Formats: sequence, C-alpha cells, structure tokens
Amino acid sequence: MSTIKLDVTKEHCPMTFVKTKIALEKLAAGDTLEVLLTKGEPLDNVPKSATEQGYNVLSTLHVSGDIYQVSISK
Repeated sequence: MSTIKLDVTKEHCPMTFVKTKIALEKLAAGDTLEVLLTKGEPLDNVPKSATEQGYNVLSTLHVSGDIYQVSISK
C-alpha cells in the first residue's frame, strides 16, 4: 500500500475532480490519495464525486487558511 499526494489548489472546478479522478484511477487497490484543495467548490465537490465513483473518503483535514487535505482510498 502506498500514499500518493496531489495538489490541486491552483485548479478550478471541474479540473479539481478531473485531475483527482485520473490520479485515483492509477492507484492500486488499498492505496490512498491525499488531495490538497481549497475551501468552497473543490472541497464540496471532490469528496462527493469520489464517493459517487465508488471510492472511500477517509478524512478531511484543515491544513491552513483555505487549504484542506482530503484522503481517498481505492
């Protein structure tokens, strides 16, 4: 099992989830993706969309300011 990090803080919807989904598809079963994203639309949409696609959202942590980390497993 491994953990991959993805920073989409400079992206806007829908690219935040497009890049997240591409990274998730490359994971092996049991791997975790840690996505850094901003508060607002990305924080609302990425976890919801990942769940709808069948992935497991493990946690959402506030990092600093408007930055959050969402951990998703395959």
